[in-house]
Amino acid sequence: MPTFPSRRRVLTVGAGAALGAGALGASAVPASASPAASRRSARSEESRTLDELYRAALAEGGKLVVYAGGDTPTQQDGTKAAFKARFPDMDLTLIVDYSKYHDVRVDNQFATDTLVPDVVQLQTLQDFVRWNQQGRLLHYKPAGFSHVYDAFKDPQGAWVATGAIAFSFLYGTAAVGSDAPRNPLDLVDPKWKGRIASAYPHDDDAVLYLYALYAQQYGWDWVAKLAAQDVRFARGSNSPGDAVFAGQKAIGIGTAGSAVPSSSSPAKFVIADGHPFMGWGQRMAILKRARNSTAAKLFLNWQLSVESQKNSFNGWSVRTDITPPAGLKQLWEYPDAHVDGFPRFMADRAAVERWKQTFALYFGEVRGDPTPGSLGLHPGA
Repeated sequence: MPTFPSRRRVLTVGAGAALGAGALGASAVPASASPAASRRSARSEESRTLDELYRAALAEGGKLVVYAGGDTPTQQDGTKAAFKARFPDMDLTLIVDYSKYHDVRVDNQFATDTLVPDVVQLQTLQDFVRWNQQGRLLHYKPAGFSHVYDAFKDPQGAWVATGAIAFSFLYGTAAVGSDAPRNPLDLVDPKWKGRIASAYPHDDDAVLYLYALYAQQYGWDWVAKLAAQDVRFARGSNSPGDAVFAGQKAIGIGTAGSAVPSSSSPAKFVIADGHPFMGWGQRMAILKRARNSTAAKLFLNWQLSVESQKNSFNGWSVRTDITPPAGLKQLWEYPDAHVDGFPRFMADRAAVERWKQTFALYFGEVRGDPTPGSLGLHPGA
């Protein structure tokens, strides 16, 4: 269990005193199961083709409702358009909102017998464990399930990750010129003061985990120096990237990006050896009481198909049989991505809340409440 600095001590204690390693420690998870286990798993996977599932879903009624985690209502428009192009007669309703709001909606719908979605696709990884324990999830293995990295799926098929996502920082290549930040340590250089955007770490748990990794590796002194950088914080992990691509800020922290080498991109997503970033598998599940279970199966099989996985926005797949583009390794092969740590971090909700409150002391509340200095903290002192 990590310990956190008090308001008085928040700038004087070191990272070792402020944090315990338990919440962020790594544990090895094998990348693939034994051959015998893989054969057993493969035998229980979906055997119907996408076209066969499509016909069955139309016979069921042709409707599908998906709750997807995201920052803006239009964030999944590309997914919806691609699904409609492949299955034009399906009536897909895809609702995007913060995962921490979707899970509350679903819990209330369980309680009031008013369930709306057939499929949930959320960042709140702990909900899938809880809902599975409550018997809320349909155990189902789409085609290709045996090829999914082991830590990205429930062995019984209660849930499976369909997207491999990473958060780090990025910068605008034109804005930084030849003096680009090489790793997070460079972000506290005074030359970047007023030129950084970030998502609030105390509003998004994935951004929170990234900042927790920073605090563990670099210490609270580094966090205090970052707080003195006049960072523009905003809600949503999309906001840092938006600020950089719009030319409003040079650097964006706490956002997703692609590490595929590109000479034409106006921004560079930074992954540096020996420095933390964070990755995870975005989980998806079919609810056991789904009205459109066949359509839900179609959606999972399409998302996990080789065609869809090869078209991921960042070059990473959840499947072990899809090779990343040149210059990339599989996401789980980066020890600095802490892929196995994020599910454990999300499971300890008391510790998560303490992390949120601690970073709120440094960076101010999401509502724009007092800054760390006005709380008696003096970043940079």
